[in-house]
Amino acid sequence: MKEIMDVWDIAFPHLNIYLEHVPKTISVFGFPIAYYGMIIGIGVLAGVLMAVHEAKVSGQDPELYWDFALYEIFICIVGARVYYVAFSWEQYKGHLLDIFNLRQGGLAIYGAVIAAFLTAFVYSRIKKLPFLLLCDTGVMGLILGQSIGRWGNFMNREAFGQYTDCLFAMRLPIDAVRPGDISASLSAHILEGTNYIQVHPTFLYESMWNLFIFCLLLLYRRHKRFTGETALLYLGGYGLGRCVIEGLRTDQLLLPHTSLAVSQLLAGALVVFALGVEIVVRARLRKR
Repeated sequence: MKEIMDVWDIAFPHLNIYLEHVPKTISVFGFPIAYYGMIIGIGVLAGVLMAVHEAKVSGQDPELYWDFALYEIFICIVGARVYYVAFSWEQYKGHLLDIFNLRQGGLAIYGAVIAAFLTAFVYSRIKKLPFLLLCDTGVMGLILGQSIGRWGNFMNREAFGQYTDCLFAMRLPIDAVRPGDISASLSAHILEGTNYIQVHPTFLYESMWNLFIFCLLLLYRRHKRFTGETALLYLGGYGLGRCVIEGLRTDQLLLPHTSLAVSQLLAGALVVFALGVEIVVRARLRKR
């Protein structure tokens, strides 16, 4: 078992996986490009292609979704950054220019989700499209993109959880992570003479959960009972996983002056909302 880790190493000791020299950036003609951004970009592209494909198979005009993507991508990035900065204001209030530096991460997916639904609402009004159908189609790409994008957190050594010695425990060099992400509880488990932390790979948990939800939606979408149900199941399904996984993370965004994780609260609220609407609508359909 390796006890000394280079700053570039990542290990899953119980799975006997040791990754050496995993860089955060790649140099192209002398210009550093972050893997985080590249993976987010791949996730966005995959999501758009999935939404366009879904539009085709459901008899919609795919060009409308290409057009929609042009607006949505930019607005979602802004939304994700605004959400993150708003709940990390103490970190940025003295360094306002850092708000525009995305190279070290700092995008909150729920900010992007909120922005996506707001953009869909405005776009549906402008193009005179059914809002709920637009959402049903778009969430198929959204959840796939989220599943891929979480691997950007892996390359950035972020979005990890508290100490664990479970099968999937991940080891990261202390020097490779942000000091603020090492909680007091996690710090107490750092063994003397070692230079690594051993944590829950929450990025992996969420990526796999998102992929699971994507597969469920893929199987169920042709059997949905009403327009908007796919989007509703996305909100509830993703929210359920996020509510649990968020509780493990060390980098939670907190409601001001509280110890409450804002994304965990939002996820829980969306689960209740989705379940409630599903029950009410199905009851009305049965009466009809």
